Amino acid sequence: MADSVAAKSAFLCMYMKNHPDTLVAYVKHYGKVAGNVVSAEMTAIDSKGMTIKYKLKSGADGQVVVSFQPPLAGYDEVKPRLLSMKVDAQESLGMIKAPHLTTFSLSAPMVHAFFLVLLSCSYVTVYPPRGTSFQIPFTTFEIPSSVLDVFFAPIRSLVDLTGYRPSVGMVAGTFSVLHAAESLYTWSLCQRYVRGWSVKAVYVVATLIFGMPVWRDIHRRVQQKRIESVMKAE
Repeated sequence: MADSVAAKSAFLCMYMKNHPDTLVAYVKHYGKVAGNVVSAEMTAIDSKGMTIKYKLKSGADGQVVVSFQPPLAGYDEVKPRLLSMKVDAQESLGMIKAPHLTTFSLSAPMVHAFFLVLLSCSYVTVYPPRGTSFQIPFTTFEIPSSVLDVFFAPIRSLVDLTGYRPSVGMVAGTFSVLHAAESLYTWSLCQRYVRGWSVKAVYVVATLIFGMPVWRDIHRRVQQKRIESVMKAE
């Protein structure tokens, strides 16, 4: 399959000549070049990475290959990926300040993940015995046992095969330990990116309840602010 990014390599290299500071940041951050880089030029790019030549203040020159992790899926991913890599490099090098969050945001993925985990835990721990129907509270509608038997057949088969049925306490304890560990990671992110003790506390408590979607949302909001700051500067 043809590499759509490589097909546009010449154009992209010409375009990046207008962004020498960005290329220098790529060389120093991703290429791990410690010297005083005074100029850089992209000479090739494809879906797996880009090749950049650079020159040091001492007069020496060199070349680095910066890999894309993960590889680009297509040409449309070039600009957002290069922009994201730019803000990461410039922040790491101290060329721009790290963005700060001053408010807590309860995103839809947090709520969705919470209910998905709750339903999954209920599915594997409190399913009814075979041949049991279910009367929906406050209604006259009843789910017949034939439907419930089919719905819970996979977990029953797994329990019959392994001879092991997790308890509510064990599942709840496992998630509590995982979320507690994740809350420590959230706290480390808050120390770096969040301002205000009350906001930090809310983020940590939210992680104890919702888990991974909370700290992922911090990453998303911070990256969004990074890109916005770079776009304003340009």
